[in-house]
Amino acid sequence: MSTSAIEKVNGHTVAAEPRFDPIALAEADAIRTQATADATAARIKAEGEAKAAQILAGEQAEELRIANERKRMRLEKDQADHQAHLAKKAAETAKSKADEEKTDKAAAEKEAVEAKLDAEQQRSERWWKWGARGIYAVGLIIAAPVQFIHFWDPKRPFLVAAPGLIEGLALVLALGATWAVAHRRDVAPYRIGIMLSAVIAAAINLYGGISDPEKIGFNAGLIGAIASLGGPIVLMAYEHGIAQKADGIPSWRERRAAEQKATREKEAREQARRDKVDAENAAAAAKALADSRAKEEQKRRDEDRKQAHEAVWAVADAMRSARGSQYVTEQIWGEAWFRVTGCKLVGITLDIEAQSRAAEARMRTVTDVPIIGEFSLINSQKGPRPKRDPDAPDGRRNNGGTPPVRRAGESQPYSSLARRQARLEQPTAAANNARPNASTEEQK
Repeated sequence: MSTSAIEKVNGHTVAAEPRFDPIALAEADAIRTQATADATAARIKAEGEAKAAQILAGEQAEELRIANERKRMRLEKDQADHQAHLAKKAAETAKSKADEEKTDKAAAEKEAVEAKLDAEQQRSERWWKWGARGIYAVGLIIAAPVQFIHFWDPKRPFLVAAPGLIEGLALVLALGATWAVAHRRDVAPYRIGIMLSAVIAAAINLYGGISDPEKIGFNAGLIGAIASLGGPIVLMAYEHGIAQKADGIPSWRERRAAEQKATREKEAREQARRDKVDAENAAAAAKALADSRAKEEQKRRDEDRKQAHEAVWAVADAMRSARGSQYVTEQIWGEAWFRVTGCKLVGITLDIEAQSRAAEARMRTVTDVPIIGEFSLINSQKGPRPKRDPDAPDGRRNNGGTPPVRRAGESQPYSSLARRQARLEQPTAAANNARPNASTEEQK
């Protein structure tokens, strides 16, 4: 049976209708799908590039902000350090200035005190000097008339010069004592001469008052004797103080202060010596206690080692004796342990080392061998796939029978642990797949 085309209907020519071409339609759909996919990919790429550029710009802006913030913080820190440095320098300058002012003030106060003391010393010395000379002059005024009356004799008028000789002798010797002090010479002879002259003058005055009660009287003789002694004694005391000051001889008060200071220093040295002795005794007692405890500990350690490790102890004791050591030291014990057991670590024997290595090997086996079965990381990563319903429509029919396009990033990637586990399981899986083939070939 043949089929013919209808060319005319009711006398009119009928145009030929195009027939359905599924190949061209599929190609057109593929081109359209490809174009859509390319456009989508270009759009995704452009969006990704824009997003990446935006992220990069944000990161750069954040980095710039962080860099500026760090610069600002560093600048603030430098400024704070500079301010602290300036404040420190100002404080040091103020402190140095205050110390200088304090030192200058203390020096000025010391100078003022010394000047005041020096002025007081000069004033007292001046009063003491003129007071001594005044007493001597008053004594001379009192004693000289008594002697003039005593020595007056109209028959021997030359004796009127005797009072001048007697009183003048003491005066001249006093002046000689002053010269000796000024020239740093021995003043003792002058003082002896002064006292002898004063005693002679006093004896003459007292004798005159007793022997001639009508002209002189006892009271005048007594006061004349006192005047003859008092003036030279006061003047000699003044010269004695001046001589000690010139010679640098300390006074009684200065000697007493020096003795008290020496006593305090001696007591301090004695206390320091006692403290040192007490400290040495305490240190010796502590050392003795530590030595006794060390001996007890060494004895306990030796007994324990001798009972628990008899073979090692024998070697260690022999090494101790050969080296001349008093005790089995830790170094000797370690060397003896190595000689007997072969282990450098004290306390480890062959059995303990074997058990440790076996446990380490088992642990390495457990941690390094891949897991195959229901606990495998790949199976747990993939998971069981659901079975397809036979009556379910084919989703590919909606786009002309072309399978849907899968793009990168749509499926969930495997974890790094799953990929590592897969690499470990590949040799085991290949060996399992090769065993049935080998057995089949053997059967053949």
